[in-house]
Amino acid sequence: MNEQELADKFSEELDHLIETGRIDDPKSEFAKDLAFAKELADADLSSDSEIRGSLGAELESTSTKFWNVYPVYKMAAAFCVMVLAVPIAEFISSDYDDDAATLQVGFDSKPGGMFGQSYSPYESGVEGISPGGLAGSGGNVITPLNAQDPTKLITRDPSVSIADLKQMASRGLAKSAAAPGFRGASGSANEILLAARGDNVVSINQYQIVADDGHDREGYDNIPENPFRLAKENPLSTFSIDVDAASYSNVRRILNEGRLPPAGAVRVEEMINYFDYDYPQPKGKHPFSITTELAACPWNAKHKLVHVGIQGRTIPKDALPPSNLVFLIDTSGSMSGPEGLGLVQKSLALLVKELREEDRIAIVAYAGSAGLVLPATSGIYKDRILTAISALESGGSTAGAEGIELAYRIAGDNFKKGGNNRVILATDGDFNVGLSSDDELTRMIEKKRTQGVFLTVLGFGFGNIQDGKMEKLADKGNGNYAYIDTLKEANKVLVNEMGGTLFTIAKDVKIQVEFNPGRVKAYRLVGYENRMLHAQDFNDDKKDAGELGSGHTVTALYEIVPAGVDSESVPEKIDSLKYQRPAKKNIKSKELLTVKFRYKEPDGYKSRLLTRPLADSEVPVTENLRFSAAVAQFAMLLRKSASAKNLSYDGVLEEARAAKGEDKHGYRAEFIRLVEKAKTLDSRTD
Repeated sequence: MNEQELADKFSEELDHLIETGRIDDPKSEFAKDLAFAKELADADLSSDSEIRGSLGAELESTSTKFWNVYPVYKMAAAFCVMVLAVPIAEFISSDYDDDAATLQVGFDSKPGGMFGQSYSPYESGVEGISPGGLAGSGGNVITPLNAQDPTKLITRDPSVSIADLKQMASRGLAKSAAAPGFRGASGSANEILLAARGDNVVSINQYQIVADDGHDREGYDNIPENPFRLAKENPLSTFSIDVDAASYSNVRRILNEGRLPPAGAVRVEEMINYFDYDYPQPKGKHPFSITTELAACPWNAKHKLVHVGIQGRTIPKDALPPSNLVFLIDTSGSMSGPEGLGLVQKSLALLVKELREEDRIAIVAYAGSAGLVLPATSGIYKDRILTAISALESGGSTAGAEGIELAYRIAGDNFKKGGNNRVILATDGDFNVGLSSDDELTRMIEKKRTQGVFLTVLGFGFGNIQDGKMEKLADKGNGNYAYIDTLKEANKVLVNEMGGTLFTIAKDVKIQVEFNPGRVKAYRLVGYENRMLHAQDFNDDKKDAGELGSGHTVTALYEIVPAGVDSESVPEKIDSLKYQRPAKKNIKSKELLTVKFRYKEPDGYKSRLLTRPLADSEVPVTENLRFSAAVAQFAMLLRKSASAKNLSYDGVLEEARAAKGEDKHGYRAEFIRLVEKAKTLDSRTD
């Protein structure tokens, strides 16, 4: 950047301070300083400009005239703009590692130097720039200039969690000589204002501690748990499959931040389906195999657990049809930072490396207005694609609907018949310009899917995640939804499971289970609450349902109350039904239930039917059932489920360790560590 561009950047940051309410009193001297500084920053500050030259001359003068013309506060502001505008703007736009060496003492705070001589914008021996004086005289407080990524200013020991800070706040901790885990510009650990996440702060000063976890803007749907249903009155249970796994990786991110997830973030089926299971590859004409099991329910000895597993046919990467992909990338201000756009760029770079010559990639970015960054380009030109991705910058509001429309139009223009036509949306889901309501967006997506272009939604970032909205978009767009919190997760989703993520082998896959009331008193489906369908939807080929990708597995669990068993879980009985008394043959039948499946070919319109009965006889428990049951129990504990009263983290750990199996990628070992972390966090809230 040249000096004028840097001054403009500084002006923008001053606007942000004013607009976001970082100034408590607009009439204060600090506010006046900022207003004056902005006035200067908006002016021509090039080295040969008349304004800069005259101010420089004035600052070099110690004449009485200068003091009469410029009050002290104006001189401080002028000094800030004249001398510090450029280095502050460099600091704001810089991207250096936030490690233990980031903040040391005084002008030595930033190795490498924003002044080119290992200097920082802090005066030696002063805690930082603060309300009450641009050079730091307001109670030794650091006010982050870069509100979008204030962690650049503060080093925090990751072992000190936000939960720890909340506990300190609840105890009303006053002036502290040692604020645990933090250092300010002077290297001390006392009386410092600390930026935790986004625009939120953790304040440790001589007056109080205010701890804010920075996630109050994350959006999750309230999902009531499936109840038990009497088999005699409700013999049919119908739902759409779900291969999404976003809930698990998001829950992992939240736990690793040192806090328990909100109940709405925990979708049991997505927790279970994050993991692969050892189901057989399909044989014959159908694109998936079906496995059913019955065992004692591990969390209620009186009940039984039914395990239903689907294995999609695995298609080798080199045999996948050609892809027509449009990367739709959210470059709005809410996606700034290494966990947002930075991780998007690194993640998509992994996918680009897997592309072939016959694959075509286009890139659309949106922030304020949508635009084509890269026209459809062959996968052989990887450098060209990677250059376009790396050049993306964040900023502006979110014209999500406009971007989606443009992406679908480009995908339609480059449509490959018999190929993989897909829009890949990378966002935090915060659409605040254009069509912003969930209903408007989902209606638009439903309309677009009829063109044969599917949608994959990749969630990124934290503090502003609109989880419920992203799940709806993927569901209505005949696609899938994954949340990417690390580069390792990106590799799992976009490289290891590329076929499942990007290539659909069956669409509108529905499951309907018919229970034999002669052997089943009551049942409940574990999870899939927002995937439930009416019984008549099963045979309705116009009704949308889930998609199955290459190599994907889908697992569902039913908790069963056997006939004749007294259980407090069974709902209140209704009056006997005159015409629905079970026939004697139902009681004599050994069948517990029958599972029915419907699906369509990826480009088909008429569904096909498969059926599998399950006998009422238990067999040795497999690792598949034990591990899926362990994950379900963990999810129920996190959700504070009514069915979790007999559960414990220790019981989950015992089951998971026993069913860990080969664990090629270490995902199950990671799960065990997460359970241990959640156990520790949950014990703090007792």
